[in-house]
Amino acid sequence: MSEAEDTREEPRRPDQDKLQQHLKEVQVLLARHRRVENLVHRQDMPRHDLVEGLLHKQHLAELQTRLDGYHSADVAHILESLPLDERLLVWDMVKADRDGDILLEVSDAVRESLIETMAHHELSAAVAQLDADELADLAPDLPTEVMEDVFRNLDTEERLQLRSAMSYDENAVGALMDFDMVTVRADVSLEAVLRYLRRFDELPDQTDQIFVIDREDHLHGVLPVNTLLIKDPDTLVESVMRRDALTLRPEDKADTAAQAFERYDLVSAPVVSADDKLIGRVTVDAVVDYIREEAEAEQLAQAGLREEEDIFASVWDSVRNRWQWLALNLVTAIIASRVIGAFEGTIEKLVALAALMPIVAGIGGNSGNQTITMIVRAIALGQIGEESQRRLYRKELKVALINGVVWGGLLGIIAWWLYADWRLGLVMTSAMTLNLAVAALIGVMIPMTLQKLGRDPAIGGSVMVTAVTDSGGFFIFLGLATLFLL
Repeated sequence: MSEAEDTREEPRRPDQDKLQQHLKEVQVLLARHRRVENLVHRQDMPRHDLVEGLLHKQHLAELQTRLDGYHSADVAHILESLPLDERLLVWDMVKADRDGDILLEVSDAVRESLIETMAHHELSAAVAQLDADELADLAPDLPTEVMEDVFRNLDTEERLQLRSAMSYDENAVGALMDFDMVTVRADVSLEAVLRYLRRFDELPDQTDQIFVIDREDHLHGVLPVNTLLIKDPDTLVESVMRRDALTLRPEDKADTAAQAFERYDLVSAPVVSADDKLIGRVTVDAVVDYIREEAEAEQLAQAGLREEEDIFASVWDSVRNRWQWLALNLVTAIIASRVIGAFEGTIEKLVALAALMPIVAGIGGNSGNQTITMIVRAIALGQIGEESQRRLYRKELKVALINGVVWGGLLGIIAWWLYADWRLGLVMTSAMTLNLAVAALIGVMIPMTLQKLGRDPAIGGSVMVTAVTDSGGFFIFLGLATLFLL
């Protein structure tokens, strides 16, 4: 392989290129629109208002045409990537019948900024075309009067479905469930099922199996679509349906459903009540959305952010979202500084300590963050039970001690070589080993304690680990130096 091939960058996926191209097209149109408006606005010409109005309509018409050709998810990405003033201009150009679909696709923070600009009747019209499960997703962000309009305009069955979807916790299977599915009886032939399906204008998305129920809606099995297509049309459904299909309960944790979809490569799964009545289904696209949202929330939580933040939000909104953990960081930094202050005399007598102590704290923080990341992931996958917690403490402690001896020993040799003091090298090795042990214990303890308290195991984990390993690392290193070097 040639050197050019070795250094060649990996090409991006086509969907990423498409998204960036669409965003760039919109940004170019917006920039051109601003330039022309500014130019015309500065010119003194006859019928100035008429010219300015015509140019305004021309550019916005071109922008609207572009937006009409984009998928709703792509429009959502564009809205998330634009400053507020440009975002609202683009939002005004979106056709009203697409508002609901786009509101579902944008992030929570951006959705709030869009909803704030919409009149009551506009919001009611935007959500009127959505299904019950989609309405339930938007319900927390919609004004009370809009939800009242929504309930009044739904028929009895849809109203019951919406109330059902809204009744479940956002981390439950019921919150992922939709009600758009195909059901048949067990005593009909495959030919009858095919004739029934041909009556649909289109099948519900992710229809890989048809649910077999009785007259009371009890689930008896599932009929895979591929079985329907390849078996003899005269065959009865009951003779080819699968009776061992995986089923979910609406109160099950969404994490459990996500693990089942990943483990068994599912496309859809039925949701049944306690008496085995079919009440809905979960599809892989809903599971993927949930996993993505959970991953993003976990990243934010680890950094101490309370919620997803619109990158173009106002300064004060961003300050409110970030201040809590920054305040905690300030407290922990003051504690760390006081730990150092307590050993001022030691540092004055041996200046080398000032150069070496950040290494102990930094390595400890990195090790603790590695541990906490592994534990949070294991908790999310349901791999940690009560009986395995003590074993994890022992295992992580052993890993930390080995790393401490190996890397601490290496740093100790370097310190000995740099400062010609074998005792300083020994203190460096000991401090590194002890601080890594503390980091391991804290990295396991924090997420497990948060889980027992019913909190998100990831919330603020890296912030707390860094705080402990900084203060602890300084105290251990400087304390050992005081005992053995002075």
